[in-house]
Amino acid sequence: MAEHVWLLPLNNLDHDARAIKLGEIAGLEVTGDQRRFVGEPLRMVLIGLEEDSRHPFAIDAGGSAVGVLTLQAGAATLAGWPDDGSVWLLRGFLIDRRHQGKGLGTLAADAAVRAAEKLTAALGGGQAGVVLSVNEQNPAGQAAYRKAGFEDRGRYLGGDAGPQRTMYRAF
Repeated sequence: MAEHVWLLPLNNLDHDARAIKLGEIAGLEVTGDQRRFVGEPLRMVLIGLEEDSRHPFAIDAGGSAVGVLTLQAGAATLAGWPDDGSVWLLRGFLIDRRHQGKGLGTLAADAAVRAAEKLTAALGGGQAGVVLSVNEQNPAGQAAYRKAGFEDRGRYLGGDAGPQRTMYRAF
C-alpha cells in the first residue's frame, strides 16, 4: 500500500501549476468498464473549475497526478442523501488504471474527508461529513470507501449507470 497521497486543490493553483496538473490529468486512463461509472477525468475537472459550488482536486502520488476527485456543496441529493446542505458530495472520483490496486483510492477517499472538513471550516457551510454514491457493480470502489471509513447507508436508484450504494462518513 502507498504511504501517502496529496490532494491538490486546482482552484488554488497559479496558472502555470494548474496547466501542468491539467496536462497530467488529461493523460489519466480508466478502463472501459470504469468509464461508465466515472466519466472523462479532464472534462469533470474543467466543469468543476467553472462552478463555484465545486472544488476539484488532483490526487498526487510520487510527484504526479494519479487521479482526480471533486467535492461539491449543495448537491448531496444527487447521491441519494435526504438534503443538500448537511454534507459534501464526493463526485468524479477516480484513480488512473495504472495505479489501481495500490491503496491510493482508500488514501484519497480518507484525504477527501479531511479536505471537506477544512473547506467547511474555511467557508462556514455547516456540513458534517461527506456522502457519495458508488455503483453496485463496482465492488472495488465500495471496498475502498469502506476501508476509508465510509458507511453504507442504503440503495439509491437515481444513478445513470444503474443502482448505487449511498455511502457516508462524518468528519
